[in-house]
Amino acid sequence: MSDHPTSPVTPPPGLWESIDGLCAWLDANRPVDGPDGLLLRILKLSEEVGEVAQAVVGATGQNPRKGTTHTWDDVQSELCDVAVTALVALRTLTPAAPEVFARHLEEVTRRSLGPRRPDVSEV
Repeated sequence: MSDHPTSPVTPPPGLWESIDGLCAWLDANRPVDGPDGLLLRILKLSEEVGEVAQAVVGATGQNPRKGTTHTWDDVQSELCDVAVTALVALRTLTPAAPEVFARHLEEVTRRSLGPRRPDVSEV
């Protein structure tokens, strides 16, 4: 499918500028404003995750009626849509999205890749 990076990946140049631009474009063209608009933007994630599931089912040919309808490239694209949608939702929720995301990623990385705790059987 794809290779896993072996070193930390930095955000692409202009990531948050692109997210800000997408938020502004969505804000200018949204049919629902206020708290409901915020909730709908967050709920958009569910739709995108469903599209990932549909692409995986299609890439693996799990629906015998339809057969293979997607590729693993389609799955990658749908996963990217989920990531962008999540970042847009986060940015909609707070103007400090870059800092919030960086802190959260740092914490997840520390918890997951930080110093290994000895297993109970090793003590």
